[in-house]
Amino acid sequence: MTAIFAHRGFSAAAPENTMSAFKAAERVGADGIELDVQLTKDGRLVVIHDEKLERTTNGRGFVKDWEWKDLARLQANRKFPNVTVDIGLPLLEDVFEWMTGNALICNVELKNNEFDYEGIEEKVLALIRQFNYEERVIISSFNHYSLTRMRQIAPDIETAVLYSSHLYMPWKYAEAIRAQAIHPNIRTVKDGIIEETLNAGLSIRPYTVNKTKQMKRFMEKGCSAIFTDDPQTALAIRQGLRNQ
Repeated sequence: MTAIFAHRGFSAAAPENTMSAFKAAERVGADGIELDVQLTKDGRLVVIHDEKLERTTNGRGFVKDWEWKDLARLQANRKFPNVTVDIGLPLLEDVFEWMTGNALICNVELKNNEFDYEGIEEKVLALIRQFNYEERVIISSFNHYSLTRMRQIAPDIETAVLYSSHLYMPWKYAEAIRAQAIHPNIRTVKDGIIEETLNAGLSIRPYTVNKTKQMKRFMEKGCSAIFTDDPQTALAIRQGLRNQ
C-alpha cells in the first residue's frame, strides 16, 4: 500500500509547515507528514522551508539571522490570511511533542543545502532519541554529505536521498551512501526506476504529487509513498483503487 505523506502538512488547505497544516493532515487520515528544519541564530530547530522569511511569514531576512524569541512572534499564514489558529513557526520539538498523541510518521528534511548549519544532524538526532522516534522519523536532504553524516552517527535512522535532477541508477547511488530510500522529483520518475528501486529493497517516495493522474499512477506502480500537498484527495484515490 502506498503511504500518503502530507507535504509540509496539508498545505493545500492550511499554511505550510505550521501546526495548523500538520493537524489538518492528521484529521484527514494521512499516514505521515513532511517538514523542513533549519537552525536559528541561537541554535534552535525551527520548522520552515525557505531560507528567507518573506514568502511565508510577516518577517524579513534569513532564518539563520534571527533568534528564536523573535521568530516565535511571527505569523506564517501569508497564503492563508483567514487561518488564524496555530500559524506560528513551530520548533521541531513542538511537532514531536504533538506526535505523542498520534501514530504519524514524520519525514524531516534537513534544509542545509544553501547554508551548512553545522551540527544540525546531532541536534535532530538528539530529539529523535529523546522522544524514542527511531521508527517514526525519516531523514531526507538534498545535502547528501549531511545524509552520510547522519548515517555515521545514527545507523538505525532511515535516510532518504532527495534529488530534483535525473540521476543514473539512483537506487545504486542511494546504496553507495547507505541510504534506504530515494525521494525523487516527479519529473524524474520513470517506471523502470520505480521497479528497480523496489527490487533493490529500497523505498521510493516521489514529490510533490498533486495531480490525480500522477497519484493514481504512482499507487498502481507500487511506490512506497508519495508526498502531496493534498492528502485528502490522495487518500480518496487510494481507497478507490482498493475498492476496484
